[in-house]
Amino acid sequence: MLNTIELKAGAASTTITPRESHFLFGYPFVERRSSGTHDDLLSSALYLSDGKNRVLFVSNDVIYISKASTARIRKGISDRTGIRTSNILIAATHTHSAPVTVDLVISANDPVIPKVDKNYLRFMEENSVKAACQAVENATLAEIAIVVGDATGVGTNRHNPEWIKDTDVPALFVKSKNGNEFIGCMVVCNMHPTVLHEDSTLYSGDFPHYARKKLQDAVLGKNRPVIYFTGAAGNQSPRHVTNANTFGEAKRLGQIVADSLTAKLTDTETFFSRTHVLAVQKFINLPKRVFPPVEWATGHRDETKKRFEELKQYSKNSREIRTAEVNWFGSEELLYLSKLSRDKALEKAYQSSLPAEIQIIKVGDWKFVAWSGEVFVEYGIELKSQAEKVALITYANGELQGYIVTKEAEERGYYEAGNAFFGYQAGHIMLAETLKVLKWM
Repeated sequence: MLNTIELKAGAASTTITPRESHFLFGYPFVERRSSGTHDDLLSSALYLSDGKNRVLFVSNDVIYISKASTARIRKGISDRTGIRTSNILIAATHTHSAPVTVDLVISANDPVIPKVDKNYLRFMEENSVKAACQAVENATLAEIAIVVGDATGVGTNRHNPEWIKDTDVPALFVKSKNGNEFIGCMVVCNMHPTVLHEDSTLYSGDFPHYARKKLQDAVLGKNRPVIYFTGAAGNQSPRHVTNANTFGEAKRLGQIVADSLTAKLTDTETFFSRTHVLAVQKFINLPKRVFPPVEWATGHRDETKKRFEELKQYSKNSREIRTAEVNWFGSEELLYLSKLSRDKALEKAYQSSLPAEIQIIKVGDWKFVAWSGEVFVEYGIELKSQAEKVALITYANGELQGYIVTKEAEERGYYEAGNAFFGYQAGHIMLAETLKVLKWM
């Protein structure tokens, strides 16, 4: 019965900042090694139990989490806590100021990107397990509230600021039931954490770091964990709203996120403890992408490079130049993938990515859906249009080797479509299969 539920919750975080210098992953064809730490990279975990079901949300300040890392982290947690691996969500925030954690196929076409450092990967995975287990150990009777902030001003569609975006920021706040102190909170924001660019050589969580800090300073209390997730942000970027690629701008954007949430968390906000938690996991196959002929991809590369060179010479619009530059990067990657496809050299990478996982963790009336890959915002918006109280978490439980784009992005030759490992049909399949599961939850 609902009135017998005793919700318990715990949260914890550990540092996953490397002890040594590493290549900072996220910007193609740029030699960029860390020279120090601005703010610690974190593994942050939130544990919830209704007495019957137990779930864990884990977020890491790295660019990607592979399926193999997800499996090892889940097993480590399950072995120590008894929580079913299907009830554990592992995701990356997608900061571009952290080490390489996945050997993407397209990285082999970039001479400056190194292979994954297995020692760092082991360190990251072990500390992820540590954070999750500590969250379970910290569990106490709890109550929660879920609010939705508004991240207007944090970014836009990266291709055109007038195009589609989703500024909703669902957040789950958790308090101890007896002491009425905050345990932590969980946030989902649909925006690339890419304020910091190639000239920044410090480890950092980017603007999510400042969102965490402001929430801690304003509401939660010092060191109370903020489990931050990136939502459907594949084509969402701060590019058109930042004045510079600085920590000052990252702070400004992070505070917008935090302030929008604290404004919703008023004295009249109702916290409740009688709520069920439930986790469902489903694996699906996705069709492999049909890549264009090498001859076409070569011509496309030449056109995008010419466009970039012309704008670099004549345009005074730095954002326009940057968009053209990344479109050129994408065309180089598409040409590389087309060659590999022609030579039948992609099968191993497909095997590492498939089957794709769909995970849904229900907390009360809210459903937190986890997808792998860098997902265009259109899919998140469509999911919300067909299901109430749902939030899409991406970069979760695997990486799918890159973007899940739209048909329009493929047809227009956008950067993201250039290095997408799967065709746009994959997004429609993931959406349809998710909606099937949501219907009976």
